[in-house]
Amino acid sequence: MASNMKAVKLRIKSVQSTMQITKAMELVASSKLRKAKERADICRPYFRELHDTLQDIADKNTDFSSVYAGKPKSARWCMVVIAGDRGLAGGYNSNLFKYAERICEGKDYCVLPIGKKAVEHYKRRNKEILTESFAEIAKVDVSDCFEISRLLCKCFRDGEFGHINLCYTSFLSMLSQVPSDMAMLPLEDLSREGNDRDARKIRDLILFEPGEEEVFNAIVPEYIAGLVYGGICESVASELAARRTAMEAATDNAEEMIEKLNLYYNRARQASITQEITEIVGGAEGL
Repeated sequence: MASNMKAVKLRIKSVQSTMQITKAMELVASSKLRKAKERADICRPYFRELHDTLQDIADKNTDFSSVYAGKPKSARWCMVVIAGDRGLAGGYNSNLFKYAERICEGKDYCVLPIGKKAVEHYKRRNKEILTESFAEIAKVDVSDCFEISRLLCKCFRDGEFGHINLCYTSFLSMLSQVPSDMAMLPLEDLSREGNDRDARKIRDLILFEPGEEEVFNAIVPEYIAGLVYGGICESVASELAARRTAMEAATDNAEEMIEKLNLYYNRARQASITQEITEIVGGAEGL
């Protein structure tokens, strides 16, 4: 009985140590989450405005041909997959990888991973990786997004692949983060149909210098960089929210486990005391 009580006490101390870690990680994630959410909210209008401008050009013009808007030169895909640098975030990384595998099923593709977990995942599966220069998402900034954009646009122009897709986790709320994907190139789906005539007349008044095609080709790399940066901001906020939720649940589970172990320890201790009293009384009666 004494050895059993000692094991329970050691178990309680172990769970308490784990609970301190999970509680600290929950607080750290909560403190970082506010800034990450603000950054995600701030960056959305930037690439939305770029997207609207490209739509205006694609709707208004039928007399120019851009390499970014034409038919793809190759059937090969490039998947830009944005994951986290660390685990302990519930199903954040695994859900994203499962989603990416579903949309890549049956396709010939290479991967541009962003985040340590993405690099590790595709290395283990021996997938072709375009570059590992952006393996740590915490260090990826705006200039890196433009570098990624230039690399993707160059490979697309050279015909190395004909489709570019972005796979990230969309931040919906503190409790909801959903894996999502977005086609970045080619830009065949930019044309908006069914808009009213007044909107078309307003767009027709816009003049682009030196020309629509030059503006279009100049904006596309900016558009790709904005999408990548927006995806990174959304993914970072989603990772922190998922980690906060997971660590909060782990802390609650640890508290519940400690409560049960304390109850078991007290019962075992009471049983031990009762047994000792019984033995003393029995010995006294024997005398």
